[in-house]
Amino acid sequence: MNYHGVNNYAKIFLALAGLVISVHTASSQAQPSSYLLQLGMKDSVYSKVLKEQRDFWVQLPEGFNPESKTAYPVIYLLDGGAQLGALAAVYSYYTGHHLPDMILVGISNRTNRTRDLTTSEVKFRNGGEVREATGGAEAFTRFLETELIPYVDDKYPASPFRTLIGHSYGGLFTINTLVNHTELFDNYVAIDPSLDWDDQKLMKEAKEALKSRQFQRKSLFVALGAGQLHMLDESVTLDNVMQDTSEYSLFGRSIIEFSRFAESQQQNGLSFSWKTYPDDYHWTVPLPALRDGLIRQFEWYQLQSPTKYSSPDTTLDELLTLIKQREKVLKAHFGYSYPAMPEELFNQAGYMYLQMGQVVKSEVFFKMGIEYYPGSPNAYDSMADYYESQSDYANALANVTKAFELSGDEYYAERMKRLEKK
Repeated sequence: MNYHGVNNYAKIFLALAGLVISVHTASSQAQPSSYLLQLGMKDSVYSKVLKEQRDFWVQLPEGFNPESKTAYPVIYLLDGGAQLGALAAVYSYYTGHHLPDMILVGISNRTNRTRDLTTSEVKFRNGGEVREATGGAEAFTRFLETELIPYVDDKYPASPFRTLIGHSYGGLFTINTLVNHTELFDNYVAIDPSLDWDDQKLMKEAKEALKSRQFQRKSLFVALGAGQLHMLDESVTLDNVMQDTSEYSLFGRSIIEFSRFAESQQQNGLSFSWKTYPDDYHWTVPLPALRDGLIRQFEWYQLQSPTKYSSPDTTLDELLTLIKQREKVLKAHFGYSYPAMPEELFNQAGYMYLQMGQVVKSEVFFKMGIEYYPGSPNAYDSMADYYESQSDYANALANVTKAFELSGDEYYAERMKRLEKK
């Protein structure tokens, strides 16, 4: 077993099992380049739509193997320069049991932010003149759809399952994308969206769309930072804000009105949820909302009955049923076949059951690792460990040979020599 760190999913599994697993490491095994483990690798693309160079940052999964053909869901985060750190922290803690391995793409909106993210042109706002360009959301959407997403799909191991996250004007843009470009993303997270923009123009359009159209297999989470719902009056709270009619509470009232309406539209197929944060303000709400929004959006991904996987009393038939059920759930949501568990978890289960003396279960999990990850040298190497433990050196050698054929790694060549002598 070539082991380069256990992801959170496997850590949960191992904690439940309460076992310490002996592993060996191949020093020459291909590992992700160090820059891939930084907080986002900077990239850029020239946009013919916007007529300018656009920067973004890409963070690949910790266990990314450039030799693997695995494709990952992608999160596109607006205001990536400001928000990618928060997203990466949430992702790091919750990947595994709550979230799948994903690619994080943080899009820079440092320049022309108001232009790119607002949905209509306005000349005056909050009692003053708007000096920035506005209303460029449709052009920015064309940039995403025809330039950035195709670029990411071509250069990185991206799957077609996408999530869009935006805060403030980015939240406004996110809801506009859901309503007017529904198929571009699967999940939408709108944090403190500026639905008061242009006299609630988009909010009104969105309500009509939610009432009359279908949004099957789409999901929207809305967050409201409710620490200050009125710019000048601290006595205005969630309990009474909807009775206020001043411009100073329009921002919060717009989010509440939209969310309550969206919650009532059960007929449109949209998976909708929202949450208020009474102790957070507009500038602090992104961190808790990122956590809650992503966990809610991927609620279906969470492993069901995890203790059954680590219990020696669970029968093999029960385990296989759980795995097949999970595979069906993941395929239904992702829209394409998706491994029932991460490769590391098949490995950990195989070694755990081997240490328990339940060799039939162990063999089945190692074989499933190969079935779901046929291009992984490590899957064959782990299978070889099983056969070697059973003194079946011929099959051990065959699997190590396959691992060597896939990778050319000298470690496997040396192991082949050792097995040939047995």
